[in-house]
Amino acid sequence: MRSPSTIHETRDGVSFGVRVNPRASRTRLLGVAGEGAEAALKIALAVPPVDGRANEELISYLADLLGVARSAVEVIAGEHSRNKVVRVRGCTASHVESAIKPDKKAQLP
Repeated sequence: MRSPSTIHETRDGVSFGVRVNPRASRTRLLGVAGEGAEAALKIALAVPPVDGRANEELISYLADLLGVARSAVEVIAGEHSRNKVVRVRGCTASHVESAIKPDKKAQLP
């Protein structure tokens, strides 16, 4: 799977774009949506976007996927949108790239 080309490394960690699909049958990584600077991880979330539940599910899923504490993951842009920017403290771009492998059952459009 290709990785999003917009993983930005900072001295504290990394930030990258995410496109979420709430109300899915289960939470899983679907792949990468978009090209170039518009590329973002596409993640299905098994919760509705109500009362911040989708953001909490996204944070929990990414923390598990990347092997970091939930407190290290935060949504820094797009809190009420499907398109988000996520920051992960204490993580490198190469670690994110190696961790993002889509679910074997996932089908990219």
